[in-house]
Amino acid sequence: MALMLPAALRSDSLQRDLIRLGVLPCATAAVALTLWFTHERLDALEQAFRANGAAIARQLAVASDLSLYAGDVETLRDLAENMVAKGIASRVEIGNGAGIAIAAGPESGKLKHARPFAEPVRLRATRGLTDYPRPGGPALDIGTVRVFLDDAQHRSARAASMLAGGLIGGTALLLAWLSARHMARAVVRPLKRISATVSSLQEGKLDARCGPCGRNEIAALASDVDHMAQRLQDAYSSQEERIQAATQEALARLSQAEQATRSRTRFLATASHDLRQPVHAMGLFIDGLLPTASPAQLPAMQRLQEGTQVMSALLDALLDISRLDANVLSPSYAPVRVRDLFDQLDAMHGAIAREAGVELVWRDRGRAVMTDAGLVMRVLDNLVRNAVRHSEGGRVLVAARRDGAATRIEVRDNGIGIAPIQQLRIFEEFYQVANPQRDRRNGFGLGLSICARIARLLQTDIGVRSAPRRGSTFSLLLPSTDAPPVAPMAAASEAAGTTSLDLDCLLIDDDEAIQEGTAHLLRQWNCRVDQALTAGDALRKLRDASRRYDVILCDLQLGDSDDGLALLLQARELRPRATAIMISGTTTPDILQRIREASVTLLTKPVAPAKLRALLGRWTPAGRGARSASL
Repeated sequence: MALMLPAALRSDSLQRDLIRLGVLPCATAAVALTLWFTHERLDALEQAFRANGAAIARQLAVASDLSLYAGDVETLRDLAENMVAKGIASRVEIGNGAGIAIAAGPESGKLKHARPFAEPVRLRATRGLTDYPRPGGPALDIGTVRVFLDDAQHRSARAASMLAGGLIGGTALLLAWLSARHMARAVVRPLKRISATVSSLQEGKLDARCGPCGRNEIAALASDVDHMAQRLQDAYSSQEERIQAATQEALARLSQAEQATRSRTRFLATASHDLRQPVHAMGLFIDGLLPTASPAQLPAMQRLQEGTQVMSALLDALLDISRLDANVLSPSYAPVRVRDLFDQLDAMHGAIAREAGVELVWRDRGRAVMTDAGLVMRVLDNLVRNAVRHSEGGRVLVAARRDGAATRIEVRDNGIGIAPIQQLRIFEEFYQVANPQRDRRNGFGLGLSICARIARLLQTDIGVRSAPRRGSTFSLLLPSTDAPPVAPMAAASEAAGTTSLDLDCLLIDDDEAIQEGTAHLLRQWNCRVDQALTAGDALRKLRDASRRYDVILCDLQLGDSDDGLALLLQARELRPRATAIMISGTTTPDILQRIREASVTLLTKPVAPAKLRALLGRWTPAGRGARSASL
């Protein structure tokens, strides 16, 4: 309360609010009553004026009935002129359908403020010996009279009534404002004293007091503030010691938390590296043994290969999350043809879709977008893989559509669909809609989470439209461009299909098992391999001019002190034409950032042999020729 009172009790704002609080109800009541009384008064004046006009017209009709019936024009004219002359009416008109028309006074078109009142002239039907009507008999209309009355006095009376109502209402409002102002001041004055006392307490002047402020609730508030100030003053002597003790305890806990965070980071990095090393070695040896496996051994080898692929996928997903958390991924925007993206996706998923009986349809419509091709491929790869997996022998449509100034790429399937309540959670980590048994062959529930984070990195979002048993549509909105697209990236499957790599490679790794497995694979691909266990051995071979190297593959961690990244940077200087490839299982953010800043090609353990072969295929003579043609 002490921190909020000075801001909340500023006298100008509070006094204004209190005045409004007092004036608004009174003003509303005064205006309503004034309007009601004024309306009643004006209505009464209007009814009186109309009744007077109707009475004059009726009186004239009664006075002129016999004369009009007898055709006594002179009497009728005298009657009309007499009424005008005496000011009873501004104009009088008497007429019938037999040709009698008497008028007295100015023409009706010249009477600006006169209102007409009409009344029929009636006679009672006659019977017996006399020709005059008998009272009480049937009525007979013989003509009409019209009387024009000047409403100047009526308008004056209306104006006077309205003025009186306004004066009464204004007087009521003024009295209400004065009363509310007086009461507001009576409330605000003690509150200002309380506010000033609280401000002094905030500044450290603990001897400030409100003093007497009357005998109402505000006085009780002032008394409470004084008691609070007294207690603060009494506790001030021990306050600094308590704060210092609490600060020291907080610093100690913060240090413990930071130490725990560092320990956890080191543990995750070490565990990730130690897990990736054997998985990487397993994958290399399994792919090396598959070509020579006997028919009896082949099923077991394929099972082992499937297990290593699943573990590799999980470790890769965890690495992607680490990279996103470390902010080491930054988009490199360039014009990209949608057709090139679709060609790569078809090369990656076409065969799998045909085996699953799924029809893949691609419609690029000649669109081009401004984006990071690699990051977009990561997103679309996951979306197309999920669509093929859930289509169940149906059809998957991947299309690019115009959406205003942008291009929307949609991946549509006819699978089981997603319920609306689940659509809010499919982008959560480890959440899967149709995998309650957590079958690892159906993924781990990280793909869409990573895709959503990559989409946000590209300043867009992944849209979802789905319904149970009606399929799903995932979409990605990207900015369109008319700029010439960059050269398409070579599809992995093209390079992987090379029958012979024919490369000279230098393999640097301190793990003999991984080194032997990698060297065995490279030799199967018709590569010539030199091996080095230490950085010193690698540098001696790099300085040997008689040795030729097309590719240098190096592990990040070489023994206790050797740094693979530093070694690759030296290798660039010694062999500028050789391609340097870093192989690492680390997930440490600062190390990943260093590798990115050095612009070194990174393969993350466990490396799938097909991926390694596809990458090396880009530096074969065929691969170099394909890249030259694309440039």
